[in-house]
Amino acid sequence: MPKITHLLFDCDNTLVLSEELAFEACADLSNEILANQSIEARYTGPELLADFVGQNFRGMLTSLQKKYNFELSKDEMERYVSMEEGRVIAKLERDAKPCVGCNEQLEKLHETGKYGMAVVSSSAKRRVQASVKKVGQDRHFPPEHIFSAATSLSVPTSKPDPAIYLHACKIIGKEPRECVAIEDSKSGASSAIRAGISTIGYVGSYAECEKQKMKEVLKNLGVKNVMQSWDDFSKCLEEIEKM
Repeated sequence: MPKITHLLFDCDNTLVLSEELAFEACADLSNEILANQSIEARYTGPELLADFVGQNFRGMLTSLQKKYNFELSKDEMERYVSMEEGRVIAKLERDAKPCVGCNEQLEKLHETGKYGMAVVSSSAKRRVQASVKKVGQDRHFPPEHIFSAATSLSVPTSKPDPAIYLHACKIIGKEPRECVAIEDSKSGASSAIRAGISTIGYVGSYAECEKQKMKEVLKNLGVKNVMQSWDDFSKCLEEIEKM
């Protein structure tokens, strides 16, 4: 296996505890959209999170249209995506917190200087920047090291499409096999694996009753190792480097 030179981190619920905050805002807007379409279904934040974890809002809207058989125009899609971004950023700037133990691991990685680091997310770049800044991670991830499936590509997409990982590798000048991704969701892990990147799973942000199930889901996808907490990171990375 080639030498690992770069670590590519998902953001939401991997670096930053942001999914629940984001989905609260998404649920409010999704319910407005469903009401405007005369559809009776309504979502809470946790229900939306359970159904669409790992997707950005554009992907979520596409899934909702298929599920409830309605269609938004391109202009409507763009307007709603913009509205969602503003609402979520406001919540993140107020309430976001780092995933437990993550900042300590980032500091250790920074001190060694052994790896390049970047964020590869489905979420809009402005949202990711707001998240990492709020929790003090922006010193490790300057804007040019943040890649967004929603806003960094010529054609917006969402994980599990591997396009954003392939784009990130191209920009940083590395082959996928020289990188390791860290992902917490099925869609995110699928994206990285489909791009040819060895992947470490993270289940520390899930409820205790869900961790074992999610670990099995990630392992079945082809995730190399799954960490229960960020304390496991060094060991998981070392095991991949020995392969």
